[in-house]
Amino acid sequence: MLTERFISLRAAGRRALVCYVTAGHPDRARSLDLIRGLADAGADVLEIGVPFSDPVADGPVIQESSQRALENGMTLDGALALVADARVNVPVVLFSYLNPIIAAGPKVLERARDAGVNGVLVTDLPVGADAEREAWFGAGPLDFVRLVAPTTPRDRMAEIAKHGRGFVYLISRLGVTGVRSELADTLPASIAQLRSVCSLPSCVGFGISTPARARTVGALADGIIVGSAIVKAAGRSVAEAVALAKSLRAALDDVK
Repeated sequence: MLTERFISLRAAGRRALVCYVTAGHPDRARSLDLIRGLADAGADVLEIGVPFSDPVADGPVIQESSQRALENGMTLDGALALVADARVNVPVVLFSYLNPIIAAGPKVLERARDAGVNGVLVTDLPVGADAEREAWFGAGPLDFVRLVAPTTPRDRMAEIAKHGRGFVYLISRLGVTGVRSELADTLPASIAQLRSVCSLPSCVGFGISTPARARTVGALADGIIVGSAIVKAAGRSVAEAVALAKSLRAALDDVK
């Protein structure tokens, strides 16, 4: 479903809007409303984050949302139940650290597929770190979405792309997730280098929070990924987060 979505977007000359939410934040009921609302607002892909007790790659906004979700009793199985209940008509990527997935048992990827998940992204499993585990993800029923850092050499980008499916998540700058005041000057070169060795769609995340920023990055990449800005808005109200997604969708649709 991820591949088909990006094929249709490319045929229409449109850029992908990928929205991240933390499962169970601000609470289960509003999390469900948020997932459905973002799909209705024009999100092309939804990343459902599994809350984790040690989210080292995440900034303060997503860390706080993860802690709140854990306090509300959210788990990986709870996240899958949330996806199943939402029944959205856009692809869903399970976004997780490795430990919760391992703890969920050997059939977790099949259970995720049955719940309506289409892809999986593991933040702390770089290419080459664990060949056996990577092969397990690669042979599973979900598209294995890989991360690329802005400092990744060209040959390693090619290796990462070779082991991924769906799309490639290009981190716009070093550091943890979060809203930034400006984009990295090296971003255009990073996107061009990734495209030179990878046929998968490239979506850029970290620091995209406004329509102007979405328009700028959308002119360079196949899509944008918005996490902290959506999560922060959702902490105030679901309606605010959905309104932000609508504004980002409109900005991307301005890109020719």
